[in-house]
Amino acid sequence: MREAVSSGYLCMRAIDEIEDHPELSEPLKVKLLRGVDAAFRSNNLAAETETLFSPYRDKLPEVTLRLHEWAALCPVSIAPTVFRYTAMMADQMADWVERQWVIRTESDLDRYTYSVAGMVGEMLSELWLWFDGTKTDRNKAIAFGRGLQAVNILRNRAEDLDRGVDFFPKGWEFKDMLQYTKRNLKIADDYISDLKQGPALKFCKIPLALAHATTKLLSAGGSKLSRDAVMKIVSQIR
Repeated sequence: MREAVSSGYLCMRAIDEIEDHPELSEPLKVKLLRGVDAAFRSNNLAAETETLFSPYRDKLPEVTLRLHEWAALCPVSIAPTVFRYTAMMADQMADWVERQWVIRTESDLDRYTYSVAGMVGEMLSELWLWFDGTKTDRNKAIAFGRGLQAVNILRNRAEDLDRGVDFFPKGWEFKDMLQYTKRNLKIADDYISDLKQGPALKFCKIPLALAHATTKLLSAGGSKLSRDAVMKIVSQIR
């Protein structure tokens, strides 16, 4: 399980670094993300990504350049699942870069939060089923990822606006995004309450507890949990 989850996380982190890269042009981001999608659907991921990334080695971070290593870490029996979701995420990220992350409606927001986080919850549910037969509700799994991403949108509001990106639907204020976040986190609570004792439950408890704590802090006018607060929350989770 550790190898499968680590592989999925690192593969997705690798492509997230492309989407969020401050120096790459948008056309280049699209080219790289589409290339990653194609590479994961090919028969030689290592060669494809080496060719794709080689001209930009001085700009791309190590986690991206080593994408093929993270893919190789995944157990063979579940690798197709991790590869499918990584390819799908890369393709949808490219779509969002092309549309310059324009979000006008709540439906747009749902599509964006699914593309970058909801499908992570969906993938994890498939990993739980593969590992020990743990069955979960797909829609709740998506809300789990969506809720965590909504917390990030709230927390990073100022930075996103500084770089010219606004993830709030047209006419939405802080209170509207807060309500959206809390609604998805409530479904996420239901998601983990359905999980039996085991690695899936242990894995999900920590990020969800931190998301709730961050939401509470932001509601009170704060900005970021301190390291001490994070460590205290983590130490209380059993």
